[in-house]
Amino acid sequence: MSKVNKKEFNRENLLNQGVTMLMEQGYHGTGLQEILDAASIPKGSFYNYFGSKENFGAEVIQHYINPFIAQLTTHLQQSETDALGAIRRYFDELILELERNEFKGGCLLGNLIGEIGDTSEICRESLQSAVGRYLDLLQSGLAKAQQQGTVRSDKSAKEMADLLLNTWQGALLRMKIEKSSTPVRQCCKDLLEDFFKP
Repeated sequence: MSKVNKKEFNRENLLNQGVTMLMEQGYHGTGLQEILDAASIPKGSFYNYFGSKENFGAEVIQHYINPFIAQLTTHLQQSETDALGAIRRYFDELILELERNEFKGGCLLGNLIGEIGDTSEICRESLQSAVGRYLDLLQSGLAKAQQQGTVRSDKSAKEMADLLLNTWQGALLRMKIEKSSTPVRQCCKDLLEDFFKP
C-alpha cells in the first residue's frame, strides 16, 4: 500500500471509528485514546490528520451524513417520475435499519446537536452545514414532487422539508425511549401520505 493510500485508509478508519463511538458513547463520553486504540493508530498520527478532537468531531459529522445524502440522491435519481415515492422509500429503508439495530443510536446529528451544538463552534458549524446539505436535498425532492402534482403547492418545499426533518428528529428521540418504530412510522405516514398530499 502506498504512503498516500495508507494515510487515506487510516484517516477513513479513524472517521468510521469516530461515527461508531460517538453514536454509542457521545462526544464527551468518547476519549481520543479509545478511538486510536480501536483504529490501531498512534496518537501522533491523529494530530497529523485532524489537529484536535474538535476538528475530528466536525469531520466525523460530515463523514456521517455523506452516505445518507448519497442514499437519498440515488432514490431520487432512480425515481425521476415519482419523487414523493422516492422519499418514502428512502425513509422506509431508514426505518428498517433502525428496527434491525433495535432502535439504538438514532441519528448522530440529533444526538450531537443536543450534546455539543452550543458548546463547540467548530462542531456547531459542521452540524449546521450537514443539516443544511440534507435539507437542500429533501427540499429539491419535494419541489420535484410538487411539479409532478403529488405534493401540495400551497406550502413551499422548504417549509415542508423543515417540517419533515424536525418531526423526524423528534420521532427518533421518542423511538429511543419507547424502543419502537411507531413514532418514526407515524411521522412518515402523517406527513408523506397525508399532510403533504394535494
